[in-house]
Amino acid sequence: MKKILIIAAIAALIAAYFIFDLGEVFTVEGIKTEVDRAASFYNENPALVLGVFFLIYVGVTAASLPGAAILTLAAGALFGVLIGTVLVSFASTAGATLAFLSSRYVLRDTIESKFGERLKAINSGLERDGPFYLFTVRMIPAFPFFVINLVMGLTRIKTWTFAWVSQIGMLLGTIVYVNAGTQLARIDSLSGIASPAVIGSFVLLGIAPWIAKAIIGLIKRRKVYKGFAKPKRYDRNLIVIGGGSAGLVSAYIAATVKAKVTLVEAKEMGGDCLNTGCVPSKALIKSAKVASTIRHADRYGLQAAEPVVPFKQTMARVMNVIKTIEPHDSVERYTELGVDVVKGYATIIDPWTVEIARNDGEVQRLTTRSIIIASGAEPLVPPIEGLEGSGYLTSETMWDAFAAMEEVPKRVAVLGGGPIGCEISQALARLGSKVSQVEMTDRVLGREDAEVSALAQSVLEEAGIAVMTDHEAVKVSNGALIASHDGASVEIPFDALIVAVGRKARLTGFGLEDIGVDTNRTVNTDEFLATKFPNIYAAGDVAGPYQFTHTASHQAWFASVNALFGTFKRFKADYRVIPAVTFLDPEFARVGLNETEAQEQGVEYEITTYELDDLDRAITESETKGFVKVLTPPGKDTILGATIVGSHAGELLAEYVLAMKYKLGLNKILGTIHSYPTMAEANKFAAGNWKRANKPEGLLGWVEKYHSWRRG
Repeated sequence: MKKILIIAAIAALIAAYFIFDLGEVFTVEGIKTEVDRAASFYNENPALVLGVFFLIYVGVTAASLPGAAILTLAAGALFGVLIGTVLVSFASTAGATLAFLSSRYVLRDTIESKFGERLKAINSGLERDGPFYLFTVRMIPAFPFFVINLVMGLTRIKTWTFAWVSQIGMLLGTIVYVNAGTQLARIDSLSGIASPAVIGSFVLLGIAPWIAKAIIGLIKRRKVYKGFAKPKRYDRNLIVIGGGSAGLVSAYIAATVKAKVTLVEAKEMGGDCLNTGCVPSKALIKSAKVASTIRHADRYGLQAAEPVVPFKQTMARVMNVIKTIEPHDSVERYTELGVDVVKGYATIIDPWTVEIARNDGEVQRLTTRSIIIASGAEPLVPPIEGLEGSGYLTSETMWDAFAAMEEVPKRVAVLGGGPIGCEISQALARLGSKVSQVEMTDRVLGREDAEVSALAQSVLEEAGIAVMTDHEAVKVSNGALIASHDGASVEIPFDALIVAVGRKARLTGFGLEDIGVDTNRTVNTDEFLATKFPNIYAAGDVAGPYQFTHTASHQAWFASVNALFGTFKRFKADYRVIPAVTFLDPEFARVGLNETEAQEQGVEYEITTYELDDLDRAITESETKGFVKVLTPPGKDTILGATIVGSHAGELLAEYVLAMKYKLGLNKILGTIHSYPTMAEANKFAAGNWKRANKPEGLLGWVEKYHSWRRG
């Protein structure tokens, strides 16, 4: 009802404008006539005329009617410069604020429900620099002020900020027009007042805050670098610390654009992903899947058998996979690409100097324009009593330990219910270990929706794993992990204990604390991935907020381009569409929002699902476990997020990643030909389910009548 009353009031003002033919009054000639009539009446009744004029001005601006400039001239002609300026200044601000609030109250919720994701970046920018933006556009008289009022009402800028910035921003223009009004008899049109020279002057005044901001930024940068001596020349354009995914991509980009770049890596090239993470784990998962297939061969009409697992041979294959991929990330390859690769430990001496303790015993100092910190992350080890001397393994140390074993460890305790813990638990269980997985929260894969977590737990239990949620590890003693559950102690004996409770950024040993680079759980960076020093950047796990190899590569582009070309243009790191896959069997893949996150963020959504037990290819492969689940705004095909559980879910997810990246909706997926029979058809059928749920019933009713009429 309140919205209706606001709309009715605005409609009444607009109707009055046309009924009383105010369009003729709000011209230069029209206002001259009215001023002459009102002058004597003003002399006799000044308070009444001032009050009525104020209300008319507020009404015109609140309803976004044309004529504010003409009324400003009239104020000068009737009241003089001082009184006219004060009157118009406050009336224009009051009317603009009413228009702003009307737009906010009537339209903002609707606009946000439809374009909420796109408005996030705008609101973020306004929260940071809103007064500057508003002041700039207010200083330009040629800019339609009513548009500013309405558009600003759709954002999250505070009402008080809008009001005071508008009052100040419009003041100079008000003075110019009011002063011109004192010479109303000489004015033939508005064009003379708002001449290009005048508008140009206002534009310069409007951008003055941005110039001031740039100067303040320069002063801040000088302050940050205070106490450090900047070199007169540099040995390198860029030094990259760390040879993992972020470091390799950063160095590759720099070399491609012909920058002189040094990449420093103390250990193995390729980082954690190649040597102790993605590559060995996926190789082991594949071997484990083959073992499971043999064990359950009767699902495919074959004779089932218990697989023989020569674990040393299995691990030899894993290590061979690493060796096969290793040349892709090798010193030789990157040297050929033009990168100066140095094996050793890097320490940042000052913002432009890096000292390298080389593995060959030499110490090398290099000066550089920019630095990228890409030191990655390492396993997080919780402070559990007795853990330190227990011989525990982590994702970094378990591969060498496994490679030395003749047989798969009989009893394995895995601490952690996240992706790493789940993947290694299922793999070892399928290879013959008796696995107990301990998770202190109430479910595994806790970032996923509840039913996704439940399905993950059932998959793990199907492999023979004892999934022990709500168990908090408190002690390690005599070859057993002691956990607390419902106030009771539970003893879990093990032959191998694997700690997989998460990873933390590698922050120490690089000189960051010595030069004052801010760190908390990660290296603190701005939206451009720069640290407090504008020439020092961070990318990958050490920078957060995600710990994925593909995100590290993604960040490396922004960090390297900003480091090399930031003098001219810098790019904000884009985290809008980040996919994630947990490589269980079946796989669990997701991009964008899930239900839990949508509810936490107050995002309205509807769910479309498609079960894989209906998919022809899944049936032929006996891989029917899983589903496709898509979140969209109510009644729209825009993809807010997608979760896929199933065989090759990681590959299936790519279609949704592409669609979200380039703002393609479910209708586009539905209209795309998918080969038959493939797993990818699941995406098309999910889109078809959305289409059926959102078919235009009213239109179809008329179509039915049309067909009935055609039949006679």
